Amino acid sequence: MLKWLGLSGLIIVLDQFTKVVMSNWLELYQTVAVMPYFNFTLAHNSGAAFSFLAGAGGWQRWFFIVLALVVSAVLVVWLSRLKAAEKMEAIAISLIIGGAIGNVLDRFLHGYVIDFIDVYIGSYHWPAFNIADAAICIGAILLILDSFKKTAEQK
Repeated sequence: MLKWLGLSGLIIVLDQFTKVVMSNWLELYQTVAVMPYFNFTLAHNSGAAFSFLAGAGGWQRWFFIVLALVVSAVLVVWLSRLKAAEKMEAIAISLIIGGAIGNVLDRFLHGYVIDFIDVYIGSYHWPAFNIADAAICIGAILLILDSFKKTAEQK
C-alpha cells in the first residue's frame, strides 16, 4: 500500500509545484498561448468542479475540505484492502487521493483552488483545471475501465 500512497504523494507534489510556478509566473486571469487548443490561464476557483457553489458565501470552502478528507480516508481504507494483483484499481485510487489532497491543500491555504490549464476549441473553453483535477479524472476513468474489465472476466 505504501508504494500506492507514494504515487498519491507524487501527484500532490507535482500539483502544488505547478500551482506555485503558475501563480508566480501569471497574473490572475492572464492567458499565455502554448499551442492551438491549449493555454495557461491562472484562475481561482472557490467552488467545486465547474465552479459549483463558487458564490455560496464561504461555507463551501470548509464543506469541500471536510468532504475531500472523508472521501480520501475512505479511499485509503479501500486501497489497504486491495489484493496485490489489483494494480489498476490501486493506481486509480491513488490518483484520486493525490488529486483530492492537492486541492484540499489549496482550499485550506488559500480559500480557493488554483487552476491554470485552459483547453479550448474555437471560442469554447473547458473550465480551467490543474494537475490534481486531471489526476482525479484519470483515476475515475481507470476505475470505470477496471470495473468493465472485472465484469467481462466474470462472464
